[in-house]
Amino acid sequence: MVFKTDMGNSNGLTVEELQACESYHWYKKFMTECPSGLLTFYEFKKFFGLRNLSEASDAYIMTMFKTFDLNNDGFIDFMEYMAALSLVLKGEVQQKLRWYFKLYDIDRSGCIDREELLMMIKSVRAINGLPSEMSAEDFANMVFEKIDLNGDGELSFKEFVEGVQSDDTLRKTLTETLDLTHIVQKIQGDMMSNS
Repeated sequence: MVFKTDMGNSNGLTVEELQACESYHWYKKFMTECPSGLLTFYEFKKFFGLRNLSEASDAYIMTMFKTFDLNNDGFIDFMEYMAALSLVLKGEVQQKLRWYFKLYDIDRSGCIDREELLMMIKSVRAINGLPSEMSAEDFANMVFEKIDLNGDGELSFKEFVEGVQSDDTLRKTLTETLDLTHIVQKIQGDMMSNS
């Protein structure tokens, strides 16, 4: 496969060469923003343009940071960063649901309770600034009514995954709510304008 440049000239780049070029731009952006090669929580927030957040939103971002910090060393290195980008941009539904569950399970108990879900919904809405027809409380109640099959007030991983996969409305809402591609696209735009 051959791709054309903006000028219409054939540049003969293969898909692999384009992916390598894209990886180079991500690496350049990462190293420009984080010369040490290790992204701290503060740098993570700066990197994604997340400033002046409420306490709840800041807690959500910290949880997100910890889910991307695969080796739990308190930093995100370039490989962890690329794994996170790959998940956000190209991950399969099952992979994203596993990540969403991990993100919502703030206390790492293996279950999501109503308070955890409510806090995450409020935080995500505050960060994304997306309008919603339903209050965060009503949405959390709807989620539990639909997928807390045993009625224990907690969502196990199995209940969460099976419930979200079997309900188009929940799947669509959760996917849109936690969609970070708009942030990634902004970064890509910044990278291309600085090239």
